[in-house]
Amino acid sequence: MQWEVVIGLEIHTQLSTQSKIFSGSSTAFGAEPNTQASPVDLALPGVLPVMNKDAVEKAIRFGLAIGAKVNRKSVFARKNYFYPDLPKGYQISQFELPVVEGGVITIDVDGKEKAVRLTRAHLEEDAGKSLHEDFHGMSGIDLNRAGTPLLEIVSEPDMRSSAEAIAYAKALHSLVTWIGICDGNMQEGSFRMDVNVSVRRPGEPFGTRREIKNLNSFKFMEQAIKYEVNWQIEQIEDGHKIQQATVLFDPDTGETRMMRSKEDAHDYRYFPDPDLPPLVIDESWIERVKADMPELPEAMMARFQTQYGIPAYDARTLTASKAMASYYEVVVAGGADAKLASNWIMGEISSQLNRDEKGIEDCPVSAEALALLIRRVMDDTINNKTAKDVLRKMWESGDSADAIIERDGLKQTTDTGAIEAMIDEVLARNEAMVAEYRGGKEKVFGSLVGQCMKASQGKAPPAVVNEILKRKLAG
Repeated sequence: MQWEVVIGLEIHTQLSTQSKIFSGSSTAFGAEPNTQASPVDLALPGVLPVMNKDAVEKAIRFGLAIGAKVNRKSVFARKNYFYPDLPKGYQISQFELPVVEGGVITIDVDGKEKAVRLTRAHLEEDAGKSLHEDFHGMSGIDLNRAGTPLLEIVSEPDMRSSAEAIAYAKALHSLVTWIGICDGNMQEGSFRMDVNVSVRRPGEPFGTRREIKNLNSFKFMEQAIKYEVNWQIEQIEDGHKIQQATVLFDPDTGETRMMRSKEDAHDYRYFPDPDLPPLVIDESWIERVKADMPELPEAMMARFQTQYGIPAYDARTLTASKAMASYYEVVVAGGADAKLASNWIMGEISSQLNRDEKGIEDCPVSAEALALLIRRVMDDTINNKTAKDVLRKMWESGDSADAIIERDGLKQTTDTGAIEAMIDEVLARNEAMVAEYRGGKEKVFGSLVGQCMKASQGKAPPAVVNEILKRKLAG
């Protein structure tokens, strides 16, 4: 029996400010526990929160990037709940009037584009962190994160598969790092994903959702969704009802497990924070932020197709991250053919980076060095196959393409007389294949080319070999 999956995401992005959202405490990662928690973060008597302007500007920047409405007036509220790492007994967040409303993220899944609507993005402070190791069976509380600025980005339940959810999360991760509002470090908790999952019969109302909390890996997110979907379907088909709940994913077992029954908004008893006035954003502030915005991925993708003449697929892949796009533009600026540069980056470079588990920003072959290598293919100094070997040596040694070509004697020969003589020897050794070709069996041509290239030790230009060989076989 057919089931439809319904997924919505709530993503907490830590804003890359130097200080916390309502105090001057540092947000630097890795400090000794409880060394970056001020009286304001702890809401001690007599202290008052003060809004961090940089956090607001980063929220405005995000709203502009997704084509959302940036509310000229938004309100901070107290979200009341008890948890050991929430020192105030409430979290300062936004509820009825968030700073950003609406907007769209466009994703690409298997070559098909889909627009995922955003409900809102609101500013809030982070809680502290409970630590369960090295405490002799007890838990410790580290309040360094308390008050760290977050932008919680909430989507509509528009996704219908784990693939779409992953594509959306990756697109959002790319965007927030692209526009410089978040460092995107998932291991440090800068980008955390909560996934709301439900199932239903196609055409029926939404089913009861369960929220998978605090996922910090796209791989774990995919595993968690697939397990949760199968679990919910089995429960319903066995005659059970799904209970709204918050669940955690255990990567060791690959299973989700219930943490608590899911609260609704009224359970938090939201009310406007009496210590914070409404946040008012005037038009001139928005215009200043807009003037400082970088070129966005969609605009850059369109420009790459127009300016460099590369296909849409290439342009989308190359603009998946700002670092990748910048690397590509430097390679082309270095004299490499635009399509060849695209092929090399999406092919050999990406393959080696994946093997080494590195990002393009840590590529041991600089964009300038790759441009030189590609130019040596373009001017027939070496062929494409040899170039791949040269790249591997560049990767390992850090030497330039020219240095490796010279040192290892890899330069292609331009002596057509020597190439003709070498081809004559190959043909003399393969009289049967020559007869087959002349008898109409043209498939053997590839084998003859291969033997010629082998005889030249890869130093004969393939185009020259093909031309001379065809002429001799026709004679």
